Amino acid sequence: MSVVQVCARCASRWPVTGLPAQWCPRCQGLLLSPVDTDRPAPRTGRNFRWVARSPYPPIARRRPAPRRLGPTPRYTHVPRWGLVDPVPEEPDDRPTRTETAADLAPTLLACTAIVFALAAAAEAFRYGLLVFNRVRLVDPLTLAVSDSMVWATQVSAPLVALAAAAACVCRLVVTRRDVLAARGLADPRSPRALAAGVLVPVVNLVMPGVFLTEIADGDRRTLTAIRIWWCAWVANGVLVVVELLWRGRHTLQAQADGVLLAAVSAAVAAATALLTVHVIRRLDGLDLLGRPQRTTRWINMPGTETSAREEATVG
Repeated sequence: MSVVQVCARCASRWPVTGLPAQWCPRCQGLLLSPVDTDRPAPRTGRNFRWVARSPYPPIARRRPAPRRLGPTPRYTHVPRWGLVDPVPEEPDDRPTRTETAADLAPTLLACTAIVFALAAAAEAFRYGLLVFNRVRLVDPLTLAVSDSMVWATQVSAPLVALAAAAACVCRLVVTRRDVLAARGLADPRSPRALAAGVLVPVVNLVMPGVFLTEIADGDRRTLTAIRIWWCAWVANGVLVVVELLWRGRHTLQAQADGVLLAAVSAAVAAATALLTVHVIRRLDGLDLLGRPQRTTRWINMPGTETSAREEATVG
């Protein structure tokens, strides 16, 4: 017979000859429902399952003492288990000190240009008083006002220029980092090297132009702006040295010429500060007032003698 009943207690198989039996003749265990051994039933349709048991008796194990558990762990993020799984750091979007100082560079340069323009006006006014004093006496109040203007500008101009120079160093570091990062490169010059090239006397007549030319990327207009600024920067440095050497002369005419030289030097310094702002804006794609640059091209139209102008906003 291919149809059998399996005992749930002793696993004996009993052939089914008529109606299915309920109890095992050997151990009086419960007989399962008939099963056709030639056509085994699917796993979902069976009413029994095979269980593997070890012939050896189980070894009694000593239960470990319960441990004192700490507080329930709490996570601020979804835990990801692994051998090395550091907690992800939240990005810090706050600007650094260098970036904050770099943003102040155009403002400090504008203040420097204003102060040096006032210094040039004060020196020119004093030179006019010297010329006027050759034939007439100068009113004491007018002389006091002139002295106050000259003294105030001579004290404030170097301080503002020093603050602007420090901000320009930070601006140069940030600009070079951003421009070279956009090209997929890292800045080969360290911030200390950039600061030394800008702040060390004599060296700062050459290196700032080199630093700016390296990030001009062959743009003709940007290179022209950098070269004009470079010439003004060198001329300003030469005038400062000449003015310092001129102060060693003690004749009346030399002192009068020194006043005129100081006025010219202050005017060149103001123009250099404005050119520095222009170069910074040019590298950022802006004009001198901080607006997006507009480029103009003239295109010859076919069949006409006139030209059409196209304007594009760079930003």
